[in-house]
Amino acid sequence: MKNVNELTEKIIAFRNARDWKQFHNLKDLALSLNLEASEVLEHFQWKNGQEIKKYLKANKAQIGEELADVMYWVLLMSHDLNIDIMETLDKKLDKNEKKSPVNKAKGNNKKYTELK
Repeated sequence: MKNVNELTEKIIAFRNARDWKQFHNLKDLALSLNLEASEVLEHFQWKNGQEIKKYLKANKAQIGEELADVMYWVLLMSHDLNIDIMETLDKKLDKNEKKSPVNKAKGNNKKYTELK
């Protein structure tokens, strides 16, 4: 399995080989990220719990590809913004841990601002 830095390098090499950086302004990267996330959502739209279970059996690989597309744009955008996404994710998880401590959040679906 490749690490995040290796994947990012592969993404940048892919883009550079095609001379696409000229088209990759931050607005369009953000739009592409959103569009790919929406394609993930399409797999679940209009399906109830049972339908989703059945759908997943036949379409898990396609959903995985859509998730990979989302990750592609996250890694590309992180690179272009010079954000260490793994470090940022680690810090965000620590922040979330403080906002939603286990003793208040366990088994509770309320937003952290509503936890007592």
